[in-house]
Amino acid sequence: MIDFARVQKELQECGREKDTSGIRVSPKSDNLARLTGIIPGPLGTPYEGGSFEIDITLPDGYPFEPPKMKFVTKVWHPNISSQSGAICLDILKDQWSPALTLKTALLSVQALLSAPEPDDPQDAVVAQQYLREYQTFVGTARYWTESFAKASSLGVEEKVQRLVEMGFPGGLVRSTLEAVGGDENLALEKLLSS
Repeated sequence: MIDFARVQKELQECGREKDTSGIRVSPKSDNLARLTGIIPGPLGTPYEGGSFEIDITLPDGYPFEPPKMKFVTKVWHPNISSQSGAICLDILKDQWSPALTLKTALLSVQALLSAPEPDDPQDAVVAQQYLREYQTFVGTARYWTESFAKASSLGVEEKVQRLVEMGFPGGLVRSTLEAVGGDENLALEKLLSS
């Protein structure tokens, strides 16, 4: 059984310290087993200025089993799947300890953004780019942060709407916008040529 009293306490701790850490955790509904975490992109990284949403599911064995976490916000990082948001981090797997909390787990995820481990990748394509073409990696990671992790990136729905109004199917519009990193003009060119 999940220790809900502990979860409540952890949520209160995160609430008290959100102004200093920038890390927020809140329940998705009245079910404390489903939470949403928000971490700010670390300073001095391509993720700086971004706000990253993380889906948190607590297993029945919490806190003796690690929380299941994955990025909802798309992120370009060797240890995070660019497709599913899955996170490759030891404390979310075999190095978890009941002494750790949701906040320490989210701080560890934030630290992972600062210090990628390309030799233990979740996303091999991103890891190869990180190792072989570092400047391209930084540019792509920064672009994804601008496109998906900033308040201004909420304009994606408006872009989709405008292109759908031109007669293109919604699913195709979304996948095309994603393929070109959110650039509406490039997406339009691609849609017109397909």
